[in-house]
Amino acid sequence: MHTVLIALLLLQIKHFIGDFVLQSARQSRFKSGYGHRAGLEHAGIHAVLTLPCLLGVGVALTPAVIAAAAEFVVHYHEDWLKERIIYRAGLTSGDKGYWLAFGADQLVHQLTYLAMIAVLL
Repeated sequence: MHTVLIALLLLQIKHFIGDFVLQSARQSRFKSGYGHRAGLEHAGIHAVLTLPCLLGVGVALTPAVIAAAAEFVVHYHEDWLKERIIYRAGLTSGDKGYWLAFGADQLVHQLTYLAMIAVLL
């Protein structure tokens, strides 16, 4: 039980760092372009930061790398979809729809972490 809670804590801290501390303005701005390097970099940061979180709670290297790669794919596509929805709808931070899209995006990321923990631990 403690390992699960520690894993969740580490992944949530990692998410804050990846999404809010290390994300550049360029990454945030260009995530809506499918295949754009900025979005790939952002998802890559998350994948790289996931490795020490998983290794730190005893997940073996190979499953940790597979989980980080899966997170990369999910994170990239979720961010891209959120940005496309916001862009196509012309939403800004003053619109309720913007915050619904943002909140749904964050929920999917957190559910991804729960799924990773459920599978790995």
